[in-house]
Amino acid sequence: MSSESNAGNARPGRTVTIDPVTRLEGHAKITLHLDNEGRVADARFHITEFRGFEKFCEGRPLWEMPGITARICGICPVSHLLASAKAGDRILAVAIPRSAEKLRRLMNLGQILQSHALSFFHLSAPDLLLGMDSDPASRNVFGLMNAEPELARSGIRLRQFGQEIIEALGGNKIHPSWAVPGGVREPLNSEAGERLKARLPEALETVNGALDLFRKIASRFEEEANALGDFPSLFMGLVAEDGSWEHYDGKIRFVDADGTVVGDGLDPGDYRSFIGEATENWSYLKFPYYKPRGYPDGIYRVGPLARLNICERMGTPRADEAWAEFRKNGGGRPVSSSFHYHHARLVEMLAAVERIGILLDDPELVSEPFRAEAGINRLTGVGVSEAPRGTLFHDYTVDRHGILQKVNLIIATGQNNLAMNRTVLQAAQHYIRGSTIPEGLLNRIEAGVRAFDPCLSCSTHAFGQMPMRVALFGPEGERLDERTRD
Repeated sequence: MSSESNAGNARPGRTVTIDPVTRLEGHAKITLHLDNEGRVADARFHITEFRGFEKFCEGRPLWEMPGITARICGICPVSHLLASAKAGDRILAVAIPRSAEKLRRLMNLGQILQSHALSFFHLSAPDLLLGMDSDPASRNVFGLMNAEPELARSGIRLRQFGQEIIEALGGNKIHPSWAVPGGVREPLNSEAGERLKARLPEALETVNGALDLFRKIASRFEEEANALGDFPSLFMGLVAEDGSWEHYDGKIRFVDADGTVVGDGLDPGDYRSFIGEATENWSYLKFPYYKPRGYPDGIYRVGPLARLNICERMGTPRADEAWAEFRKNGGGRPVSSSFHYHHARLVEMLAAVERIGILLDDPELVSEPFRAEAGINRLTGVGVSEAPRGTLFHDYTVDRHGILQKVNLIIATGQNNLAMNRTVLQAAQHYIRGSTIPEGLLNRIEAGVRAFDPCLSCSTHAFGQMPMRVALFGPEGERLDERTRD
């Protein structure tokens, strides 16, 4: 891992701390540094926990890695499972059977569907439907259930459908031990496949309904769309050989804010040649950047917004129409506002449902073999796949016995780290004035982070709503304002 440290300088003035940030997976805090006129001079999104997966995976056998790294995340274990298995494929130097690839693709689509449904219906819809300024005590999924019971129910069932796909393939909805170096352990049971097919019409109706709803309410949030992460950056992700949307394989593409392709056909296994990883002394999260532009100018975004900005089409009829409508938001250029991650997730859910239907009808899905057998043929391997939140890299180095010597993981949330910090700063500078800060404005700053749907602690979660404490201090340390949300 390349590492450049950039320690921040102390700044005079006042500081606002939002700790923890609510309605995201994990624990973080935001600090806002104000000058003596009450203007935001700087803002930082801090990741306050350290888990050390890269280090404690050293010494483990390669064959255990998919099952171990799936435990990184309780929301998207499939993403780590597949990226790890793909790294194993490279070390075995095998081309996995086509049936195994299609089965892996099916599970990844289920993962994208269930994770996006959680993000939109559970974490973001309370802001979008109840209002950014609504009572924080009810601005959550339980408040949504009271205000919009049918919508909440549909969102829960959509997520359930994605989880059922994962369970049908891997045996468990969370942490399935199924994908392995060389392929998968077993195929999809035909009876389970028929049950999944029967759920497709309802899933399609729910996604279409959510898209219609977003179209109706988007105009209410024009100010937020302009203030929550609307800035020029690069966008990165995988694309298929024909330039269409990709979620499992393909090559890396970078486009800039004007839509110009600045890097294309890049080998994901050669990521070190175009991605650097910086560190800062105020966060445990790394700061990846596009090497040709340096740090921090090489800021780029990954995930749904990026994938829709870099691809040339979605590859299925309904999703192609929705993608074309989404791209109109950019007026011929990439859509630049991070607020539109919400819209992009809905388009990807539509694409996922359509592709799940196609795969469930594919006879090759049950064609043997499902696994290629081989030993250790290479000492390094990089596995890359698109997680719901963006491109995920697993980089392994092993000895001749397949024992891990070094592990480097580049998580999607980390790749959005620079962009999330830029979003927090932009939102804070737009909304914060003076020494008192209304709760609704603080929520808008949090919503800027929430649009990225960051996954911070991965498998560590809290039930209900986490507390938030905000204190505002003057230049001499005097307490000017304080808010507590339980």
